[in-house]
Amino acid sequence: MAVTTTPMLTALQVMQDAPVIPVIVLNDVAHAVPMARALVAGGIRMLEVTLRTPQALACMEAIAKEVPGAVVGAGTVRSPADAAAAAKAGAQFAVSPGYTRAVGQACRDHGLSLLPGVATGSDIMMAQEDGYTELKFFPAMQAGGPAMLKAWSGPFFDVKFCPTGGVTPANALDFLSLTNVACVGGSWLVPADALAQGDWRRLESMAREASHLSR
Repeated sequence: MAVTTTPMLTALQVMQDAPVIPVIVLNDVAHAVPMARALVAGGIRMLEVTLRTPQALACMEAIAKEVPGAVVGAGTVRSPADAAAAAKAGAQFAVSPGYTRAVGQACRDHGLSLLPGVATGSDIMMAQEDGYTELKFFPAMQAGGPAMLKAWSGPFFDVKFCPTGGVTPANALDFLSLTNVACVGGSWLVPADALAQGDWRRLESMAREASHLSR
């Protein structure tokens, strides 16, 4: 039986905390805590750990228990089972590559703030029907980039977006300068080579630069 709780924070609060939400892929639980501490030290607290590896849930649990300043989120949430497992592991928000009502309801049931993924006007309308006005635009560059978001600012004037997918330090400001963009999602903040080398100082420096991007 699902446990209904009140989300500790709203989707908008997740998006407004920093200009960038890191999209994190972890293959080693030992990397989770030092990585999270480095990002938090650099000013990035909202951490989207994607459910793309067998170790993801254990990594979320470790961060939630051992890094008080971090707010753990689950990325690549595609089913009610994903939402339940993420909540059990200590996640406080969820990010999905698309949107279904089943996923939306499961996130509500488990107290997870959700950033549903959208790529078309119809996607946005379906998410809005269920009360979602803070959305992930994915895959951002492949689905039209900043030009698409500018076009959506008219008919969907009441929606805020977090574009993710193809966002880099080189084009992040193109998105962040738009009035309907609250933040961006980026995998560049946690490069695989830095994880492999345990270069936490590099991650902290990159997080600090990202946290000062203009919006």
